[in-house]
Amino acid sequence: MSVPLLKIGVVLSTMAMITNWMSQTLPSLVGLNTTKLTAAQGGYPDRSTGVLPANPEDSWQVYSSAQDSEGRCVCTVVAPQQSMCSRDARTKQLRQLLEKVQNMTQSIQVLDQRTQRDLQYVEKMEVQLRGLETKFRQVEENHKQNIAKQYKAIKSKMEELRPLIPVLEEYKADAKLVLQFKAEVQNLTSVLSELQEEMGAYDYEELHNRVSNLEDRLRACMQKLACGKLTGISEPITIKTSGSRFGSWMTDPLAPEGDTRVWYMDGYHNNRFVREYKSMHDFMTTDNFTSHRLPHPWSGTGQVVYNGSIYFNKFQSHVIIKFDFRTSAISKSRQLDYAGFSNAYHYAWGGHSDIDLMADEGGLWAVYATNQNAGNIVISKLNPSSLQIVKSWTTNHPKRSAGESFMICATLYVTNGYSGGTKVYYAYSTNSSTYEYIDIAFENKYSHISMLDYNPRDRALYAWNNGHQVLYNVTLFHVIRSEEL
Repeated sequence: MSVPLLKIGVVLSTMAMITNWMSQTLPSLVGLNTTKLTAAQGGYPDRSTGVLPANPEDSWQVYSSAQDSEGRCVCTVVAPQQSMCSRDARTKQLRQLLEKVQNMTQSIQVLDQRTQRDLQYVEKMEVQLRGLETKFRQVEENHKQNIAKQYKAIKSKMEELRPLIPVLEEYKADAKLVLQFKAEVQNLTSVLSELQEEMGAYDYEELHNRVSNLEDRLRACMQKLACGKLTGISEPITIKTSGSRFGSWMTDPLAPEGDTRVWYMDGYHNNRFVREYKSMHDFMTTDNFTSHRLPHPWSGTGQVVYNGSIYFNKFQSHVIIKFDFRTSAISKSRQLDYAGFSNAYHYAWGGHSDIDLMADEGGLWAVYATNQNAGNIVISKLNPSSLQIVKSWTTNHPKRSAGESFMICATLYVTNGYSGGTKVYYAYSTNSSTYEYIDIAFENKYSHISMLDYNPRDRALYAWNNGHQVLYNVTLFHVIRSEEL
């Protein structure tokens, strides 16, 4: 089968590919793209200079709208914070409710227009798929009259296409959901407009509840787009060249808005100094930094900064330490029972990388291996406060065979190496406790990856590649199931 047809699952819709906004905002995040979207284009400044609207409580807003390299529309919606209304100044309250619903209407119209446009494409593809299935059946019935090689080729194509049919069915259901939202908002808008003219004709509290309910459902719909399945990794963006061959660098995914500090740790053992840069721009352009001295040296490159603290593996031990930057003191330490250390179960590149700490949309994780699991990868969800294991999953993947790994949306992704040609080829979902072999291209620009971690706030992969600090945008595929709303 041709490559473009196989990629239909990736290009299904604006809703399905909403996380592609990072391909537009990532260069701006690091100061490599000086192009600004105009107000007429619906553009807003990027995250590093205040990407969100000045007052996100005012309305639902499309704050990023552009096209990617394949011409697909990309938009991101910011939901306003819900505020409670009092019974005073009823006219003003009703006007605010009406404005809120009207803003919601605009957001839904954007989703509706792009969803309907993509749905037309999906329906055409569905006809082609089902037509191919009919042809396959005809070939199968008369296979004795066909050359064996042609028959096998057509059958192979059909087997690859079959899984896409249920995906198309789900997408059509998503389009119906958007239409349902649109109808409800139009109804509320009409009622509120009439109520402004005839006070007391409708119970205000009931109207408030209806608006709040719809707003909650839309917010839940948008939150579902925060997670998805990894389908692509962009070309690398080199931020800086510094340090030794091995190290780690990161930003805090739970940092407050406007806090863009960068944390930098050179080396993989017998070092305890962490550099703090005030912003990504400072990290790229200056040598001005604050140095923090940890109470113990770290081991490997699997450190992570999370909610104002750094979590690291104490050198030559299976102890995890939580060090609070605000108090410059250890707030918690705990042994990770049975975890290998001191190069017992390292990544393929070595470097005391036995215990890899990481964060995603769901929280804090530890990836390691044990004798009990025959040196295969173990994934543990950690409590960020107590460092206790919430739950663990055992995989069948040898840790020493893994180049690097990272978590996205509770799924562990593993690369097949750290030098030369590299790809992401193994994925283990903790939600379903299942694994699969995948094939996602990953450009190893400087030929030696010693750190690779995902940041859910930036929707980007941070990498340390042979003395270069590098960023990658990721593409996630989403399917919103209407019955879950």
